[in-house]
Amino acid sequence: MENLLGKVSVLACQATYWNCNGLAEPTIVIRGATTLLLAAALAIAWWFGKKFTKSSPPGPRGLPILGNLPFLKPDLHQYFHKLSQIYGPIIKLELGSKICIVVSSASVAKEVLKDHDAIFANRDPPIAGLIGTYGGSSISWRPNGPEWRKLRRLVVSEVMSNTSLDASYALRRREVREMVKYIHTEVGLPINVGDQMFLTILNVFLSMLWGGSLHGDERSRLGIEFRQLVKEFVEFLGAPNISDLFPFLTRFDLQGVQSKMKKCCDVV
Repeated sequence: MENLLGKVSVLACQATYWNCNGLAEPTIVIRGATTLLLAAALAIAWWFGKKFTKSSPPGPRGLPILGNLPFLKPDLHQYFHKLSQIYGPIIKLELGSKICIVVSSASVAKEVLKDHDAIFANRDPPIAGLIGTYGGSSISWRPNGPEWRKLRRLVVSEVMSNTSLDASYALRRREVREMVKYIHTEVGLPINVGDQMFLTILNVFLSMLWGGSLHGDERSRLGIEFRQLVKEFVEFLGAPNISDLFPFLTRFDLQGVQSKMKKCCDVV
């Protein structure tokens, strides 16, 4: 950015009647003036873009470029409730270059999520979600369409159907019994119940997919490592990422979320 400002400043200096005194680098004054001009140009572009957009729900005024980001409160549910008392059940918030619609009424939420769910089915996937699902190829982030409906039919018929669940009942019972047996052998010792539950669920999935499971030291070592990877994966998905709000910053990966997610996927 500094190099860009420098080049633009040089061009601005050369294009005016001001004397640059033969300096190879522009002065601090020229740099400051150029920065102000760029900020003004961006603000004007934002204003005209906002002026000519279609009608949208009411909402609080935001700042140019940043929108309502500086005014968000830590307790979002309380903040949204206060806004709903002012602007009604449907509120528009500008988060950077993204527009967020908040629905705070049960009746309106029913219309959005049930009556008109096909219209609102698509979502804006985060950068971390796209990387973690190899370009949004999973059912979670794929846009609503023929491919998504095909995946949904497969999940319903092959994974979540009563026939599939009944077929895997013996596997689930076996793994739960193994967990209970292990906990019984550790009577009097501290046990991380969360780790044991995760290992049991992991073994159920492994048994359903490949017919095998982890046992002994391998179960503890690989299971705990995999749980840590899953924990990091979920944290990267939920972490606020400035590139999601300002897509033109994606290439810079300012917070390192993209590189961390790629590394996590490579390990998996």
